[in-house]
Order: sequence, then structure tokens, then C-alpha cells
Amino acid sequence: MGSAAFDGYSPVGDILTTAICMVMGILLVFSFVRRTRSFRIFLAILGLLMFAAWTSVGYHTILEHWQPGLGTLAGVLRLLMHASLFLIFFLFVRYIANVTDLEHRKTLWATLAGGLISGTVILWDLIDTLNPGTGFRIGEDGAVQEAGGNIFLVGYLAYIVLLGVLLIHVRGRLYKRVMYGFYGTVLMAILLNLLQRLAGQSSFTVGSFVLPVIAMFYIMHSSPYDVRLGAIDVHAMEDLVRFYREKKKDFGYMSLYMHTFKENHTEMSASLQATIRRFAGSYFRDARLFQIGSGHLLLVYNLKKNANTDSRIRSIMDAFQREYTRFRHDYKIVIGTSTEALSRNNGYISFIRYLYRRMPENSSHTVTDRDTEDFIRSEYILKQLTDIHRLRNPNDARVLVYCQPVFNIRLGRYDTAEALMRLKLPEIGLVYPDQFIPLAEENGYIHVLTEIILHKTCEAARRLLDAGYLFSRISVNVSALELKDRYFTRDITRIIESSSVSGEHVAIELTESQDESDFLIMQSRINELKGLGIKFYLDDFGTGYSSLERIMQLPFDIIKFDRSLVIASASSPRSEAIVRNMARLFAEMDFSVLYEGVENDLDERRCIDMSASYLQGYKYSRPVPIEELTNFFSLSA
Repeated sequence: MGSAAFDGYSPVGDILTTAICMVMGILLVFSFVRRTRSFRIFLAILGLLMFAAWTSVGYHTILEHWQPGLGTLAGVLRLLMHASLFLIFFLFVRYIANVTDLEHRKTLWATLAGGLISGTVILWDLIDTLNPGTGFRIGEDGAVQEAGGNIFLVGYLAYIVLLGVLLIHVRGRLYKRVMYGFYGTVLMAILLNLLQRLAGQSSFTVGSFVLPVIAMFYIMHSSPYDVRLGAIDVHAMEDLVRFYREKKKDFGYMSLYMHTFKENHTEMSASLQATIRRFAGSYFRDARLFQIGSGHLLLVYNLKKNANTDSRIRSIMDAFQREYTRFRHDYKIVIGTSTEALSRNNGYISFIRYLYRRMPENSSHTVTDRDTEDFIRSEYILKQLTDIHRLRNPNDARVLVYCQPVFNIRLGRYDTAEALMRLKLPEIGLVYPDQFIPLAEENGYIHVLTEIILHKTCEAARRLLDAGYLFSRISVNVSALELKDRYFTRDITRIIESSSVSGEHVAIELTESQDESDFLIMQSRINELKGLGIKFYLDDFGTGYSSLERIMQLPFDIIKFDRSLVIASASSPRSEAIVRNMARLFAEMDFSVLYEGVENDLDERRCIDMSASYLQGYKYSRPVPIEELTNFFSLSA
């Protein structure tokens, strides 16, 4: 089988292929692409494409300017071109398996099939090149002879079949429009190769391979930049952290949060975007700006490439303050450097949000080691809360019930108590409510905790009653968020009834919400549970939201005056008169008044004089394990 030395070939196709690959390389350098395994395969394909194009040009140049003695070089270039193309085919198989998360066994079979085809073609070509008498050779006139047949075409067709089977098999693993886009480019590559052969051409053999590569670049690895803001998405930020950690590179970061844009669902103005673009590129070398969410931006920079970091930060903060006088958007700024503890779990975004929750508006904070330690502790607590929520074990040993006894002035003894939750976690020991209640509320775990503490409180109350102890009730705090759960009343009823304790021995403490819909839900839930004999406390009266109008509409039994009112009543005669009159008004309306935070004899006498029915505080006892209530409740005669 023979052919003319250079009939049907023009270097334009290979030159264009090289140019396209170089353009993609330039775009990759000046944009940001996630450095995943599939991206590394993509880079290998890109490199092999350029190599195949160069060897194709070299091979056909020799044929065009044929001189005896160049046959070996031509054979080697031809072998390298074919080997590159079939390695690209092989990498196509690996790429598809990787981006679709194909099962290991099926990936192995596809890899073996691709390896067999590529290996066979390359080995055949090698034998042809080493045995010019029976295989590939170039005659004196420059005509190519392939006595062994066109193995390239056979291998090409075999790969088309393999890729077709593989693409059909994984069609349900990616978004259909993405897969159809890739199918289309593969089909165009096959048609291009077919048409050029029908036209007696060979200029686009390598070029046909670039079409699926363009699809990969556009669909899977296109730049995630917001071109107006210059920011990249959050996934790219997580990938950069992984990359820096793998390369053992330290980095710094500055995070800006402006809640206006998140809460109002508005976009930044063009002038503000221009300012942010300028900030992102003017103060640090090789810095990347990431958009974490609406109004939340994160600038990450390589510390090694940015000497005098402190002075750079001062400069950018001074410039920001000048701009703030123009834009006047509330902000929070966090400044820090990478740590192994955060990089290991890629926890910077959660860490920064954790700090934001603790920061006042229009402030900046430089991260300390203590911040990181507190966050890691918080993350561990959250992990334990997640597990508690998942198990929903009413006897979970990690949830402890402590109680603070309450003194009944009329009876002259302790006859009620408030149940308070604690966590006892394996690695950090005892955890107090202020450290885990906000986490539980934010993540939807609070109701399970309430179910556990109510169950344990009811079980302890039953044991106290069986042992002959006299008490009226033990109260349990309930978050206003729980009341929105349509199963709230059912769950509370089920727990109380299953413990064989009368509802009269249980009380629920609620903090009033300012929201109208929450108020109506609270009203409904209280009325639903009143039938069980449950008493209801209005907790934290005096701390902000409570109003007399609302209180009169809610069937509370006891009003708990916050410690702040106890302190205020001691500050001046005017303050004492206000607290006294409020308490007397409640008493006249048949509410019982409970003062919490009573710490000494003066507090006690003043509260008793201000219509108190119950007193609670450190003067009587700190919170103790619920089992120790036997030291406070009296035994029946």
C-alpha cells in the first residue's frame, strides 16, 4: 500500500492545533482552575496534543523535503505522533471515568481496554518502524509504504467503539446538557477525520483531537471568574487551600463581609465593584479574590511573594477607611494567616463565619491562636451535637441535666427547680449552654436536645416522687424556634405520658419573641399543652422584647424577672420603684413572680419586698446534678 510523500497535507491544521493549545494554556495561567485529578489529566492531554502536532509537522516536513537517509528520523517522528495520539485516547478514557466517578471495577476494565488498544497500536508501529522491510518504509521517490496495513485506522475505530460504550454507560452521571455537549464535540471530531480522509487529506488528524479538548476546557475547566468583580467562586478557594497545603506554602487572607448585600439580595454598585477590583490587585502580588457569598469576599495571597505583609495590610486598611466614608456599607473584616489545623480540614470559611458572629459591625479583627483553638473546640462540639441529633437517644450519656433549686417564699422551702442542660464530651469534658445552645439552634438540633433533657427530667422526677420527696415541678427551657415544629406538642406530650409523671410536675420556660407569627404560634402551643397541667414560665422578663400587652394575651403562670432587674432595683430608688410596681401589677393579675440571680441577703430582702413568690440564685445554690435535688427537697412525713 503506497501514497505520495506529502499529498493531502498542509501544516495549517497542526499549527492551528498548537495555537489553540497555547491559547488554552495562557488562559489557564491568567485565570484560576481547580487543581483536581481530572484537571491534571487535562493538562497531560494538552501537552500531548502539542507534542503530536509538532511531530506531525516534523514528519510531513521530512516527506515534503525527502532525501534518502532520513527514513529512520521520519519513522521515529511518525511513531511518536501516533503514540501521542493513542495516549490521548487512553487519557480520554481515564478522564471520563474520573469526572463521572465511575466505580473502581468498571474504571479498571475501561483502563485495561484502553491500555490494550493503545499498547497494541504503539507496539505495532514500533515493530513496523524497526522492520522497514516488512512494515513502514519510505521509497526512493518519497512514497510511504505500509505493508503491515493501516493499524492507526484500526486502533482509531477501536477507540471510537470504546469511548462510545463508555459515554453511553455514564450518561446518567452528569448533567444531560453537559454530556450532550461533550457527545457533540466527539461526533464532530469523528466526522472531521472521516471527511478529511474522504477528501484525501491528512492535515487535521491531530486537529480532530483538539475538539473534545475544547469541550473539556469549556465545560469542565472554564474560568470561574466573576469578570466584573474579579472574584472566583468558593470551590476554587477550597481547591487553592488544598494546593497550598500540598506544596507546603503559607498564605495570608483578608475577608470582607457586608451584610447589606446578603440581607437585601442586592448587587454591588459598579463603583464599589471597581474599588474592590483595585484593592484585589494593588496591594498584594499573586493574590486571588474569592466570592464566598453575597457580600462576602476573601482575598488570599502567597506570603512568600509578599514581603512586609504588615505594612501592606496597614496600607489596604487605611485605603479601605477612606473608601468607607464614600460607600458607608456596614462591614466586618478578618485578617489572618494559614494554619495547619484549618488547612487540614479546609475550614477557613467556617472559621471566618464563626468570627463574624462574634464581631460588632464596622470592625476588623486579626486572628489569634486563641481564636483558632476556640473554633476547633466549637467544631468539635458541633460534630458531637450532630451525632446526638443523628442517634436521637433519649438516654444519651453526653447530655446531662443540672438543676438550680428555687425557694418558695410562702412555703419557706425549696419546692421547684429549673433544669439546665450541660454536655459532657469525651475530649473536652463539661460544656456550658452558652457554648452549644447557639450551635444547636443554628443547625436545627435544639429540639432533639430538648427531648432528651425533658425525658431525663421526667425520669428523675418520677424517681423523686417514688422516693417520697415533696416538690411542685421542675421546669425545662424550650427555644422559641422549636415551637414552629408541627410535631412539638406531640413530642412533649409523648415524653411526659411515657414517663408516668403528671404534667403538673413539669413546667416549660419560654422567652417571648417580638415576631407576630412567632407570638401566635407560642399562644397556640401553650393552649395545646395547658390541658396536661403543664405550667408555663415567661423567661428573661426585662431583657428586651416582653410587653405587658403580649403577656396579658399569653396564659403564662410565672413571670421570671431577669437578674438585670434585680441589679437595677438596687441601683437607685427610682429603679427600685419601677421594678416594684411591675412586680405588684403582675401579682395582682394572678401571675407568680420569680426573681432569678439572687446572690445575697440584701437581694433576698429587696425581692421579697417587691412581691416575690419565688427566689432563685447563687445565694441558695449553684446548678447541681439533678440527682442532688434530694439535698433540697423535703421528704413527706
